Amino acid sequence: MPLPDVPLPTPNPPPVVVPELKSSPRGMDRRRFLGYVLAAPTLVVAARLAVDTTQPQVAGAAIPSLPEPSDLFDLGDLQDLAASPTSGLISIMVNSNGTASFALPRAEVGQGITTSVGMLIAEEMDLPLSDVVVTLADARPELVFNQLTGGSNTTRSLYQPVRIAAATARARLLSTAAAKWGVPVSSLTTRNGVITSSTGKTATYGSLATASAASQPSSLSVELKPASEFTLIGTSQNRVDALASVTGTKVFAMDLEVPNALPTMVCRPPTINGTVRSVANLNAVKNMPGITDVVTISTGVAVRGATFGQCIDAVDALAVTWGPGTEDTQSDATVLAELKKAELPLLAPPLNLLASTVEGDFTFYFRSNSPLETNCAIADVRANRAEIWSSLKSPIIAQQTIAEKLGLPQSAVTVHVMTGGGSFGRHLFFDAASEAAEISQKLGKPVKLMWHRTDDFRHGRTHPMATSRIRASFAAGNVLTFEQRHTSVSTDFTHGFGEMISSQLAELPFGNLGYAETIFELTQNVPYNFGITSQLLNEVDMGFHTGSMRNIYSPDVCTALELIVDQIAKGMSMDPYKFRRQFLKDARSQAVLDKAAQVGDWGRNMPAGTAQGIAFHAEYKGVCAALVEIDCTPQTVNRVVAEACTGPRVTKVVFVVDVGLPVNPRGLEAQMLGGIMDGIAQTLTSSLHFANGIPLEGSWDNYFYTRQWNVPPEVNVIVMPPTTGQPGGAGEFGVAASMAAVACAYARATGTIPTSFPINHNGPLGFTPTPVIPPLPESPTDGLSNTF
Repeated sequence: MPLPDVPLPTPNPPPVVVPELKSSPRGMDRRRFLGYVLAAPTLVVAARLAVDTTQPQVAGAAIPSLPEPSDLFDLGDLQDLAASPTSGLISIMVNSNGTASFALPRAEVGQGITTSVGMLIAEEMDLPLSDVVVTLADARPELVFNQLTGGSNTTRSLYQPVRIAAATARARLLSTAAAKWGVPVSSLTTRNGVITSSTGKTATYGSLATASAASQPSSLSVELKPASEFTLIGTSQNRVDALASVTGTKVFAMDLEVPNALPTMVCRPPTINGTVRSVANLNAVKNMPGITDVVTISTGVAVRGATFGQCIDAVDALAVTWGPGTEDTQSDATVLAELKKAELPLLAPPLNLLASTVEGDFTFYFRSNSPLETNCAIADVRANRAEIWSSLKSPIIAQQTIAEKLGLPQSAVTVHVMTGGGSFGRHLFFDAASEAAEISQKLGKPVKLMWHRTDDFRHGRTHPMATSRIRASFAAGNVLTFEQRHTSVSTDFTHGFGEMISSQLAELPFGNLGYAETIFELTQNVPYNFGITSQLLNEVDMGFHTGSMRNIYSPDVCTALELIVDQIAKGMSMDPYKFRRQFLKDARSQAVLDKAAQVGDWGRNMPAGTAQGIAFHAEYKGVCAALVEIDCTPQTVNRVVAEACTGPRVTKVVFVVDVGLPVNPRGLEAQMLGGIMDGIAQTLTSSLHFANGIPLEGSWDNYFYTRQWNVPPEVNVIVMPPTTGQPGGAGEFGVAASMAAVACAYARATGTIPTSFPINHNGPLGFTPTPVIPPLPESPTDGLSNTF
């Protein structure tokens, strides 16, 4: 097969990339792959992605449900398929000092992928993990869909190609040593980056790196390690960046010292998408201490100065007259009314003579991604080029969009992907990078842009408000029908997922449903044998700045579903755990539920006002179950911390997760811990209150994420041993089941099924918005004057 003529930007002479990966038929215990040695000064190798799937062991059921789209082909499969054509462009380099380098085409935002991917390389190369250097790749447009971080897909999509590339490097080094010593490769062994012959000769990888290099690309048949020989994969490892994190030496975008890139902030409108009418005191603000520039941009008024403190003072001092925004009349109530009007009908009749019916209507309010690091970017735009530094999960789309905005060819825009201080879906969008580029171009100077925390809450991306309506029918010990209609404010997928879907329409099991509906179908399922099931999405495009937030639709969909599952169990006079176990579709799912019930001591006697809740979730080729205990007694609900009533407290969580193959169980546990905290927050306390076209929340002190006073004192995360031999997704996986279990526990403790989330959203606000949100103008032509 001829090699494709595609340039690869690595050391001179440039490597040439690879043809299709060839493998032996499925089902063999040991599989052989073709890796490729690329043309470069030292050894550089690559491999192609292969998509693989596993089928679960089916459990028996009286009325089994038909497979759903996500059971056959899920979002991760779509991502793998879209990335496959360019997977050979991802390469590993062996350096003369014996280390291996890998430029990871994904974004590290705290999920630990630089550690897990490093483990894959170290495993196949027989290198110490400390000798593998994983950096973040700049935007590489030739990768097309293979540089998008999302959908809990990084480890899942890179597991095979990275291992093949690493195994190819090891095989090439072995063949070089064998030729040098005149011995068969079979007589050589590798350990910790050293090759040893049967006669005792040794050579380090570094000493062979140059000799192993190739002037022309060539293929090499390799065999991956069987799981029985793993020494790193499946073992708990500390993060490679842990020391840098705790000592403050880890480098984020705002830590960079780009020459003459001065602190920059933006004065933003009092409502979403408001525009600048005029600035009354522009010259006066320009003359404030430390301020170098003030300029009007598409999103507000930008201020550049010597320090961020001086920029904040200047932003506060600006007297801006604002034009109306696009959502000035919107509030929680108006959005909810629009959603209700857009709900798709339930098809099954609510009543019949033979079956009982359970129904539920649930509302989920807007939420903020609220990563610890606010939106930020550095931009240096010149007449014929631009350079950007930011934490970006879709850097190729960012590069394309920024180039178009600046009027430059894409090749003239260099985008550096920086480590991010959290994301939860936020960094799929490149709002700060685009804004920084605009400011730099207008000023003709480099800028170091940072959003104020208030900017993030009020003008950043929000998880869309949604409703979920469910109707289920049951009779004679079986569930006959289960319908769910999820209605949401439109989720923005212009960060790359939409283009990815368009490229793979022919492979989808249900054709072209539109971006949002496609992602919904590829991620959602009813994991129980509930007869005839259907889950449908409808969206209302209302112009809000929306985005995915750690699991896209699943937390809301799963919470509504699991609350109804409890009600069906009650209607059939069954225990909630035993009911779930009976109706789950496969033995793997039953195993995590059983483990949660066993370790969590399901069914133990609980004092009045407290209760247990249990929930299950399946997604990304994984299954999980959460058991929680909650305290809703008056003394807990009404206790005061930091001058605020704290509400119910989750006192115990047992979370059991099976991702097929946990590459780094310690990292997986950390991911689940974060997901648990998210789930508690979204059930009990965390939301945005919209009024007059803007969220009232403007800082951490009035956005009530899970805090010390409502963190469970007892949390037990159990990582199940390997079940499928392939890793599933993990980054978002802990949220849905946790959120659902807390909701179920709350219902059992209080005797009231919660229907609005978080449960405190419609209670007292608990804070005074600062600054006060202005009243609406008399008419759309009246200006709004306020400073944020």
